Amino acid sequence: MSVSLLALLGFVAWALLLLVLMEVIRSKLVLTREVAANGFDPANSNLSPFMQRLARAHANCLEGLPIFGGLLVIAVLANKTHVTDPLAYVLLGARVVQSCIHLASLSSAAVTARFAAFAVQLGIAVYWVVMLHAG
Repeated sequence: MSVSLLALLGFVAWALLLLVLMEVIRSKLVLTREVAANGFDPANSNLSPFMQRLARAHANCLEGLPIFGGLLVIAVLANKTHVTDPLAYVLLGARVVQSCIHLASLSSAAVTARFAAFAVQLGIAVYWVVMLHAG
């Protein structure tokens, strides 16, 4: 499997891990009767700040997947993984860092660091678009 496909698998696995974590916590809340089974809203706004950040971090992964994952799939299908392979793990690492910072804090410094991790992903994606189109 190419580095690009492994990074895509990692991206999907990371989104899945965040979803599993959210559902494990939600299940605990239902089983302990802290929240009714139908008492959740999509953003977890009626739950703890951590659960709200977890829902947002997961949503951020899903929002980025069509763009970042799409570029990785295009590279594989076009037999141009030489474009994406060198930065595929950097992209994945930046996504994981962004999510972890999101889970840890909403402080001004954390938001700035989270944006920096997202900016890395955007820069890589723009570079990939240019290089996939050019070559």
